[in-house]
Amino acid sequence: MCVIEPSPVVETRRLVLRSPQAQDVSRLAALANDHDIARMTLRMPHPYSVDDAEGFILSVAGQDPARSRTFLIEHEDHGPVGVLGIFEDGDVAPEVGYWIGRPYWGRGYATEALEAGVLWASRQWKRRALVAGHFSDNPASGRVLEKAGFLYTGEVRNGFSRARGEDARTRRMVWLP
Repeated sequence: MCVIEPSPVVETRRLVLRSPQAQDVSRLAALANDHDIARMTLRMPHPYSVDDAEGFILSVAGQDPARSRTFLIEHEDHGPVGVLGIFEDGDVAPEVGYWIGRPYWGRGYATEALEAGVLWASRQWKRRALVAGHFSDNPASGRVLEKAGFLYTGEVRNGFSRARGEDARTRRMVWLP
């Protein structure tokens, strides 16, 4: 018998973290089709099309819920504003990644979503550590991670950024409860 695990919903003061759905495709494509967002991620292409958003939502639907969770970050007034993912990717602990649409930068949404996501992972997955990284030329992301309780490890890795088409230096961080 196949048991389908319900998708989690995490609520914060201003946000709801939920699974992305088909109705989110056009909004995701519009927000993600920004070179300044895509170039700060490893996996996001640029330009980012409706087909990319559809493929993303299909890949999220096919995730193993014991190893990966991807949340759409939805604001109570603005609708979808970004994405947060937590996944096992061969590192020592699950990795966290996120992005926020440009119109919503500087409002604390990334920190609020990240804090909720790491708390969810520590409670639901019983994780004692999470890792994250940010490109060296994106100190704002480092500040978000620090506010959410991540600490620098001193490790710097090169990671291939799909949107940049080249490697970018990534400063590694860890979260311990």
